[in-house]
Amino acid sequence: MDKIIMKNLGFYGYHGVLGEENKLGQKFFLDIELFLDLKTAGITDSVADTVNYAEVYELVKDIVENKKFQLIEALGENITGIILQKFERVAEISVIIRKPEAPVPGIYDYFGIELRRSRNG
Repeated sequence: MDKIIMKNLGFYGYHGVLGEENKLGQKFFLDIELFLDLKTAGITDSVADTVNYAEVYELVKDIVENKKFQLIEALGENITGIILQKFERVAEISVIIRKPEAPVPGIYDYFGIELRRSRNG
C-alpha cells in the first residue's frame, strides 16, 4: 500500500505523569505514516484525490500542543483515532512519538512509542 510520510515533526507539549511535565512542558518529535491508495492522486495531480498533509500536520499540532495526557500512549491513541475519523482515505496509520527530555536519569536519545492502527480494527 502507498503511504504519505511525515518525519520528525517537532512540537512543544505538556504530557507526562509528573506535575512538572504538565506545567513546564517539553519537546516531542513525531513520525507519521498514512497508508492509503495514492494512484488516483498521481494520475489526476489533484489534492482532492489524496490526504492533504498540511491539514494532518495542523491537526496533530493542535492535539500535541493544546491537549494534555499523562502517557504518550494516550497522546498517540488520540492522534491515530482522530486522523482515522477525519480522513476517510486513510486505511492505516503509524505514529511514532519520541520524548527526548523524559525525566529519567541517564544517558539516552529518547523514550518513545510506536502505534499502528487500521480502519478495520
